[in-house]
Amino acid sequence: MAAPAGRKVAVAAVQFACTDVEAENVAAAERLIREAHKKGAKIVLIQELFEGHYFCQAQRMDFFRRAKPYKGNPTIMRMQQLAKELEVVIPVSFFEEANNAHYNSVAIIDADGTDLGLYRKSHIPDGPGYQEKFYFNPGDTGFKAFKTKYATIGVGICWDQWFPECARAMALQGAEILFYPTAIGSEPQDGNLDSREHWKRVMQGHAGANLVPLVASNRIGRETVETEHGKSTITFYGNSFIAGPTGEIVKLANDKDEEVLVAEFDLDEIKSTRHGWGIFRDRRPELYKVLLTLDGEK
Repeated sequence: MAAPAGRKVAVAAVQFACTDVEAENVAAAERLIREAHKKGAKIVLIQELFEGHYFCQAQRMDFFRRAKPYKGNPTIMRMQQLAKELEVVIPVSFFEEANNAHYNSVAIIDADGTDLGLYRKSHIPDGPGYQEKFYFNPGDTGFKAFKTKYATIGVGICWDQWFPECARAMALQGAEILFYPTAIGSEPQDGNLDSREHWKRVMQGHAGANLVPLVASNRIGRETVETEHGKSTITFYGNSFIAGPTGEIVKLANDKDEEVLVAEFDLDEIKSTRHGWGIFRDRRPELYKVLLTLDGEK
């Protein structure tokens, strides 16, 4: 008897340069999502905090005005309408205000426009040009897997992508594809530091270690922000990509151009390979308590 047909899902990553005008960026995101849909994508990832410039280059109190509540958020509502129209899944990154707390968050919109819930960024960076701890509380949702129409997905946000524990936690909860919306580029304090290859290899490792495809979306363009110490500039290096379940890059954008990347995966075939490989069967969680310490001491 012939094997049943696999469950094939096309995923997309989009990348574009942001202005600091919200309406322009939301319109650009919608245009690229429509383009991805025309190419067959069923799940489309937009870059991190795409509504404006990456404001975390500065510590400015007026930038808190950019935050909006989760419920009734106009960008999320617009993406819900778009998801329903196109029957696509859209993780939507936004700056969340929750009473007196603020989060770097993603709302997961299913293909019928339903809001499946929220993930709040767990790992918050704090370095030159990336001063997110000034704005964002550490996320309190924990890592999640969301059951969408087409696949169970996990979504981490930017700095989360450097932590293998995040990817593994989502995979253990059943995530079949991992998504990472991102904003990363040059380092204002060191013009010779270029992290793009390191950045890609770390996430390729997450895909290979968990035997799941992975989608990363990053912005492009040069953004200058007025800070408390003068102007700060980051050139975002794009390189959005889609990796297969052994970590191989199957689609890769460059560092300058607006792009829509689309790749299709047979999730049932990948599932069989993952189970046969034994990476979850052979885990030894009783030996991993050292992960709860800072210095490796028992």
